[in-house]
Amino acid sequence: MDKSIPDMYGSLVFNDTVMKKRLPSDVYKALHKTTKYGASLDIDVANTVAAAMKNWAIENGATHYTHWFQPMTGVTAEKHDSFVSPRSNGEIIMEFSGKELVKGEPDASSFPSGGLRATFEARGYTAWDPSSPAFIKDKSLYIPTAFCSYSGEALDKKTPLLRSMDALNEQAVKVLHLLGKKDVTHIDTTIGSEQEYFLIDKDLYKKRKDLLLTGRTLLGAPAPKGQEMEDHYFGVLKPKVAAFMHDLDEELWKLGVPAKTKHNEVAPAQHELAPVFETANIACDHNQLTMEIMKKVADKHHFACLLHEKPFEGVNGSGKHDNWSIVTNTKLNLLDPGDDPYHNITFLVFLMATIAAVDNYQDLLRVSVASAGNDHRLGANEAPPAVVSIYVGDELAKVLHSIDTETFEGTTEKTEMSIGATVLPNFVKDTTDRNRTSPFAFTGNKFEFRMPGSALSVADPNIILNTAVASTLEDIYETLKDVKEDMEAEIYKLLKKTLDEHKRILFNGNGYTDAWIEEAEKRGLYNLKSLPDAVPQLKDPKNVDLFTKYHIFTKEEIDSRYEIYLENYAKTIHIEALTMIDMVKRDFTPSLFKYMKGVEKELLQKKELLGAVHGYELRVLKELDACSVAIDEALEKLEADIIKAENTDDSLEKARLYHDVILEDMNLLRTPVDTAESKIPSEALNYPTYDELLFSLR
Repeated sequence: MDKSIPDMYGSLVFNDTVMKKRLPSDVYKALHKTTKYGASLDIDVANTVAAAMKNWAIENGATHYTHWFQPMTGVTAEKHDSFVSPRSNGEIIMEFSGKELVKGEPDASSFPSGGLRATFEARGYTAWDPSSPAFIKDKSLYIPTAFCSYSGEALDKKTPLLRSMDALNEQAVKVLHLLGKKDVTHIDTTIGSEQEYFLIDKDLYKKRKDLLLTGRTLLGAPAPKGQEMEDHYFGVLKPKVAAFMHDLDEELWKLGVPAKTKHNEVAPAQHELAPVFETANIACDHNQLTMEIMKKVADKHHFACLLHEKPFEGVNGSGKHDNWSIVTNTKLNLLDPGDDPYHNITFLVFLMATIAAVDNYQDLLRVSVASAGNDHRLGANEAPPAVVSIYVGDELAKVLHSIDTETFEGTTEKTEMSIGATVLPNFVKDTTDRNRTSPFAFTGNKFEFRMPGSALSVADPNIILNTAVASTLEDIYETLKDVKEDMEAEIYKLLKKTLDEHKRILFNGNGYTDAWIEEAEKRGLYNLKSLPDAVPQLKDPKNVDLFTKYHIFTKEEIDSRYEIYLENYAKTIHIEALTMIDMVKRDFTPSLFKYMKGVEKELLQKKELLGAVHGYELRVLKELDACSVAIDEALEKLEADIIKAENTDDSLEKARLYHDVILEDMNLLRTPVDTAESKIPSEALNYPTYDELLFSLR
């Protein structure tokens, strides 16, 4: 390491420190006003910022700039232009104007638009987001931007996220002023996105067509050892993995990403990285960067980094836990209960607003994490079920019970833990446990939304959370705004009423049990098991009203996202099905037939020598022959059903066909393939097996 960590951190970021140093005082103040309060940016200010940004970037080795945006593909997009500007004398100068900083014009018709843009309506715009700092990567200056169509519709994830942050800020400040906190002028949502991922050997990865094309294994018999010994979680890092994590940290730190925690996860070859909390917009940008840098650093270490939610059947998939809280400009965490939560009225109001928001818009929260990959993960014994519920822990459950019964039961006593060995220190026990089965769990001073999948843009769930809580805060404000006397009594009355209306969403038990799913149904909670079940909720009138009221989406933008969700889902499974067919026909069955032919030859020789055949070889041949017949039948059905699905015009019907029929066909095909694979020597197969993939890093 050439630099110390403090010197390295943010060294490739045009951050506040760099701006203070390089911008004139009046320009810096004008930009700060734009960043914090949304004030319009004068073109002269933009020109000065652009010149300083260009000079800084060139000094740090940059030759190009790009408007970096997040279209509805789930990944980022970028188009690079050089700073070079030719002169008539054959020389060049390096130029970058305020106009080029503020606005770009990528082709909008080439990205998912859900019908908002036709191919001949190509013009789109990228608009600089000054609240997220520019950075240098691969000798280009990256400028975070929003992305919209020629007619102004949002075609990205950043725009609605920024809108939702504005909506929550407006409503939260109004409520805080009612509560007497007049010094609060602004709030931010903060996010910490824990990122799970798998690492496997790059050479093995290249031999798996399914991993290359779909990100998950479509075939594969279980390895003799999986995660059942529970020895990988928090286990000793293998030297090669530790070296990767070290380099990953350094690359992220240079880009200002506050990577903090790293460890082995539950499944073999699975790991996790967690950052320090940041403002929602920057945290979302940084998570996109994290996923990209993970893959790039993995490649340098001869690994492949898998971000699919369920790359391997039979072991844990990967999630992205969205730790969400609200912080004021006065540094008050509104979800911190303090030492006496029952009397912490500000905390209780924002807690209850969140509970009501999750209950009112549980369907939208489910939509926000819906994808073909995450559908495989949700509900398995590794991730929350598809039913949204809230875990508040014992301490808050006691507080809420006191509100409900109007009988204060006192604060929870702090318990000192003594482990029993004199050399070990005593420490104060937390007042609440952790519930890893809960989709939405209170964890001390924040909520942890555990349903998002590892490949997901974390913007989606936060758009819903911010907007839903803004809505419930406005309801609270409207109820309390005209109260003249005994505000505290009216607040507790409102808290009780809100709790009565929304207590069905609270559940502190085991979310993995069938009993809870039955109970959730009795309570009237949604159980949207798949994306085709969930996505129609986007068009529910209450949800359309929510989005349009707070200007998060127009009706047209909602319709476009509805179509994009369904189209991406169908396309994803279509590609998986075609890849599976290709692998079975071109990779697996040649290995199967070749091995069967060898066994048959052995049997014929044995019969010639002994006059009869029996024993293991005959049993294997019969079993493989039965698998061969089943494979042929399953292939024929899958191919026929794909044609039916592709000839379906209605997007929802097509998505349902892919979920109800094609996925079942794929499972039907996989069963005999995996059964046969388990009877064939590894060296006879044309692709690496699960035990090779999961235990390849030594």
